[in-house]
Amino acid sequence: MKKKPTKKPQLRPTLKLNIDTLDSEGIGQARHENKIALVQGAFPGETVIAEVEHEGRTHVYTKLRRVLRNAPQRTANNPCKKELECLGCPLIGMKYQNQLDYKQQRVEKALADQSLLREQLVLPTLASEPAIAYRASAKLVFGRKREKVLIGLYKRGSHEVIDTGDCPVHHPLINKIIKVVKEEVEHQSISVYSSRHKNGLLRYLLVRVSPENDKAMVTFVSNFRDLQQLPKLGKWLMRKVPEVIAVHQNVNSSTGNVILGQETIKLHGLPDLIDQVGDIKLRIGPEAFFQVNTLQAARIYALVRQWAKLTKRDSTIDVYCGIGGIGLHLAKDAGDLIGIEYVEQAVRNAADNAKLNRLENCRFVAGDAAEQLSRQAAQLKNLRLVTLNPPRKGCAEELLQALCAIAPPQIIYVSCDPASLARDLRILVNAGYLIEQVQPVDMFPQTAHVETVVELKFKGEDAE
Repeated sequence: MKKKPTKKPQLRPTLKLNIDTLDSEGIGQARHENKIALVQGAFPGETVIAEVEHEGRTHVYTKLRRVLRNAPQRTANNPCKKELECLGCPLIGMKYQNQLDYKQQRVEKALADQSLLREQLVLPTLASEPAIAYRASAKLVFGRKREKVLIGLYKRGSHEVIDTGDCPVHHPLINKIIKVVKEEVEHQSISVYSSRHKNGLLRYLLVRVSPENDKAMVTFVSNFRDLQQLPKLGKWLMRKVPEVIAVHQNVNSSTGNVILGQETIKLHGLPDLIDQVGDIKLRIGPEAFFQVNTLQAARIYALVRQWAKLTKRDSTIDVYCGIGGIGLHLAKDAGDLIGIEYVEQAVRNAADNAKLNRLENCRFVAGDAAEQLSRQAAQLKNLRLVTLNPPRKGCAEELLQALCAIAPPQIIYVSCDPASLARDLRILVNAGYLIEQVQPVDMFPQTAHVETVVELKFKGEDAE
């Protein structure tokens, strides 16, 4: 019986492209036959060969194969060996000063799009020191290829897991933990969740490090509750990596892309991790959101406190307060502080953090931001400042309406997205506020993300 001839893998077409700009994700853009070709890892001024992965109606999605002409901003010392597989750090091949300039330009463009840009309004981006090994937390997915366990990130647009290995942007303790976990999951033959078959135990690995104390908290996110294999894995991890002081299991049996489920079980060690961020100690639980770059978070909190210039006669409200990072720094100077947050667990964490720092002049409430802002402002004397730190989508329209109705003398807005920031600033300027200063902060080196701190003061009708 004749063997069927094996089909040769079909070669994908390649394109020679001249990169014009970077988009808001830090991905190189080129024109190709009236479409936009996207090439991650390519920079403006470069000529590249890129392999076509998918072609849509308006965009061509490609993979960088070769750089024919280097741009001046390309670094000769790229610390990542998996840049074009992982795709988590699109700017890691760019010189750091050029990254900072690009982020300043992103903020300037967003303000210009809303006709808000004035000369020298946007300050140079505050650099992160260090610009690698800065990530104090990681949320990674488990995968398996044949018998090999993978821990890393999903390849964009798929459920294929790319093993990130010894990642240069992770704190070294995170990489140490990942290595041990990977070895032990293989050694103990613990099953890994398959998104295709909807079975297996381990789904995600969450690691949070306190750089100040060199301690770590680890959470295994599992497909079902397990009190046999995971306690054993956690015990072995703490033995091999004594810096791990807390191990938890979170149960997530959903089939969606949400990482955390509703149930968290402490397996070993402490219930949470205490970190020092600027002048404040923060108790961070396994489910709490906190910034991945602790040193830059501390700089933002110090900047907000410096701009606020609060005294004991002043009251302030911190909206989207989270676990209290901004608010607790302000409470050191203010007479009264109220923090508002929708997530009840975060409010409990913030109240605990106030006790931890012996701050008795602050109160934290859970509820709708707009409703609570109006209610709490009516109860405060001499409300001088409102701080905002919303998620990427920006402030709810109802909140901005409530804020404009109250019209505090000063607003400080901390944003993680220039476009939603500029949209919200336009509303505040229309209501009589003047933008005093804009400070981009590089919270996520090697990526396109930029945090921005903005001070506004109420001027009335002459704001613009």
